[in-house]
Amino acid sequence: MEHGPGADALSTGADTLKQVSVRRCRDGVVSEGQDWLAVELPIGLEFNGISHAVMLASPADLEDFALGFSLSEGIIATSSEFYGCEIEQRDDGRLVHVEIASERFMALKQRRRNLAGRTGCGLCGTEALEQVARELAPVPHAHAIAPSVLVAGMRAMQLRQPLQHHSGATHAAAWIDESGQVTCVREDVGRHNALDKLIGALAKQKTDFSRGALLLTSRASYEMVQKAATMGIGTIAAISAPTSFAVELADRYGVALIGFMRDTSYVVYTHSERFKAE
Repeated sequence: MEHGPGADALSTGADTLKQVSVRRCRDGVVSEGQDWLAVELPIGLEFNGISHAVMLASPADLEDFALGFSLSEGIIATSSEFYGCEIEQRDDGRLVHVEIASERFMALKQRRRNLAGRTGCGLCGTEALEQVARELAPVPHAHAIAPSVLVAGMRAMQLRQPLQHHSGATHAAAWIDESGQVTCVREDVGRHNALDKLIGALAKQKTDFSRGALLLTSRASYEMVQKAATMGIGTIAAISAPTSFAVELADRYGVALIGFMRDTSYVVYTHSERFKAE
């Protein structure tokens, strides 16, 4: 179990928050003071010596981030193919040197060659569009969960977001187990990064992703649904709205998706049979 609500915001890394001088105006009264900002830095991911991606992220829990990103993006299939990482601090950000199994690295290089060989703009072309949604097996229906348990989990998660409490600028992703306990929370300035960090942390704990639910403080975009389905997560509850593509993929992947999860209300978009009647 992670630290509770009293956890110091700086415990996740001394460089996740920065204090600045500000001028506040409240009800017409101007005052000088201090404020906390969430630190956002370029985080480079390098696989077996080859640069792969640069993300803007909170510079904390980067090992979790590297493992979770590798799994959720299909770069590796299991945690055993992740051999470890080293984090290099640079003036302009952080560089994460990741070592993965050679077979997976060769597949990654082939994927990069295919992408580099395409012409056109962004996602133009049938071949590029087919790469957007992965072909994934439907997530099996392992258990049902009461929406009230998810609501309680949302409240518990909000008490365990020190970076958000201090800065007001971060997202969180949390895992709630079958007993209704929030067992892990990760924060980041980016919603995708928070989810990848959570996935990495849970993978290190050898969590059974079929026996629990994912809680999000963000909207449920298609990437969030796809990352969750890749890991075999069958239930997602988001505090905000889903997109149309997210709902389409959740239905296709067998993921139960709830949006607008608030204290007394929610909206079920897919697979309502996954939720216990109350």
